[in-house]
Amino acid sequence: MSKVVGLIPSRLASTRLPGKALADIHGMPVIAHVAIRSKMASCLDRVIVCTDSQKIADVCKYYDIESVLTDSSFLNGTERIASVAESIDADYIVDIQGDEPLINPDHIDAVSEAIKSSLTVDIVIPTLKVSSSSPRTIVRVQSSLSGRIMTLTRASLPCPYASPSYFIDKHLSIIGFTKQALRVYSTLSPSPNEEVESIELLRALENDMRLQALPLDGDSFSVDVQDDLVRARVAMESDPLFAAGYNL
Repeated sequence: MSKVVGLIPSRLASTRLPGKALADIHGMPVIAHVAIRSKMASCLDRVIVCTDSQKIADVCKYYDIESVLTDSSFLNGTERIASVAESIDADYIVDIQGDEPLINPDHIDAVSEAIKSSLTVDIVIPTLKVSSSSPRTIVRVQSSLSGRIMTLTRASLPCPYASPSYFIDKHLSIIGFTKQALRVYSTLSPSPNEEVESIELLRALENDMRLQALPLDGDSFSVDVQDDLVRARVAMESDPLFAAGYNL
């Protein structure tokens, strides 16, 4: 049976909100919320936090979360998890971003099933419909009619030249990889548009890897700036998973 492992890249040196992985949300740090909710996904055989911070590793140990210390030289989270994936028993990897404290375990399962069931795709990126006026901190996804991803950008695309565009597809912070895809990614140098837009999966796209969109329903947001952290604290107050008992 194919094994799927969830890897959560996490670091303290965030550019826009330093230390956010350990920021408190109702008595629990962000990274603990992410990992505990990820462990609720039924498709994952293991969940591992990949970090270059001993402080984050110590927090993981306190909350009984598996973690591994990595090198601090990686340019992005995909490089970080690729270094860990090489040494673990897994056929598929689900990259779960460590800054989304209200992540939905059902979304993780959907991505897991999608990457396992496809024979021609290297990477699966889930998307959500959001307002076209959304801020540039989110990554927009443009796909073909068959779901093949054509571009990832922070720019306001599509341009409403002939008719208005009210909604766009937002990149959800979960990514499905085959193990071989991560192996290939780790051999590639940063690509031109990746360096301009700071979107790490443009490296895969610009090197002709096969990326597929997976439209999902629901709500989701990452903690990128201080306002997002305030929003997460408010949202957690009415979150059913948190209320059901992991807030111990």
